[in-house]
Amino acid sequence: MSNINWLGAHDVFPNPIHCQDLDPSVPGLIAVSERIYPGQLARAYQTGIFPWYSDNQPVLWWSPNPRMVLRAADFKCHDSLKKVIRHFLSDPHKAILVDHDFGAVVRSCATAKRKDQDGTWITHEIMDAYTQLHEQGHAHSIAVLDDQRLIGGLYCVAFGGMVFGESMFSHQTDASKIALAALAAWCNQNQVEMIDCQQETAHLDSLGAAPISRDEFLAHLQIALKQTNIEIPWIFDKEILHRWL
Repeated sequence: MSNINWLGAHDVFPNPIHCQDLDPSVPGLIAVSERIYPGQLARAYQTGIFPWYSDNQPVLWWSPNPRMVLRAADFKCHDSLKKVIRHFLSDPHKAILVDHDFGAVVRSCATAKRKDQDGTWITHEIMDAYTQLHEQGHAHSIAVLDDQRLIGGLYCVAFGGMVFGESMFSHQTDASKIALAALAAWCNQNQVEMIDCQQETAHLDSLGAAPISRDEFLAHLQIALKQTNIEIPWIFDKEILHRWL
């Protein structure tokens, strides 16, 4: 990684448009820092960059090409998920809470067992940094509950009209899909066109996400950051899921 930018506490991120794949062995890696410095995470997202690394690594900052995104209007609510949503809506014990217990959702994402993946990239440093973003109103959680028990959810980052999906978890089948369906419905309601999904997976593809070029993503980001019509604070409940029925 000899060509990669090492950032100090006051260094600005390189513009991803002008520093594409500085090291061909790690495509999309834009910069490295010793830690996540105060204010750095917010600046990264507004530049189209996100952190992804493991414990005992320096902080690795990425802007991949292509970029996986879910256009909110393209969310695929298959018939099987519609059936799950109808049951969810009719059950008085099931609920969706937004920004109710951000820390619990992040911890659940961090400890969720995932196929073909050992450990987690959601380190204690990551938890602390995103909790600070949450306290500033720029990180949100969607919790799916059954009889007040957390069964699934997700957390994300938002600046202006741009939403960046971070991580999901399920303790019950389809619970994370319900959280994502709720987020996509809220985005539709608030004219948020795109949810950043960062990297391509078959699971996201099945729900309607698709890759776009980094240049297209960064161009959209600059427009979306200027949106001022977004409802703050985020307030919605499970009734928003009717959007998909």
